[in-house]
Amino acid sequence: MNTESKKSTILIVEDDESSFLLLKYHIQDLNDKIEVLHALDGEIAVDICNTNPNINLVLMDINMPKMDGHEATRLISKKRPDLPIIYQTAYTFEDNFLEAASSGGSNFLTKPIDIDTLGLVIARYLT
Repeated sequence: MNTESKKSTILIVEDDESSFLLLKYHIQDLNDKIEVLHALDGEIAVDICNTNPNINLVLMDINMPKMDGHEATRLISKKRPDLPIIYQTAYTFEDNFLEAASSGGSNFLTKPIDIDTLGLVIARYLT
């Protein structure tokens, strides 16, 4: 994981407040140099990613109101093609994996998210 003094910034796109808080807790427990931002839906996530160049990683829920994670990922990837976007969802059907890959997601975490797997994914994309 990034152990330098430079802070990394992760945007968690999650409409469920308790899921966001749990992820934030685990991320900051893994590395206290990570700043965590929150977007309640895909529209907000697109706006944040387009205006904040400091974001290093996005954890994107797929099923959200207003704009789902797939559409948000497509729009973010147009402006920030090198920004890793990791899908997080409870739906693990093959169609979900295929759509995730086709919309530009970098990786896929299934809920409930395993903390060790979360740590490996964060280390992979932030180092």
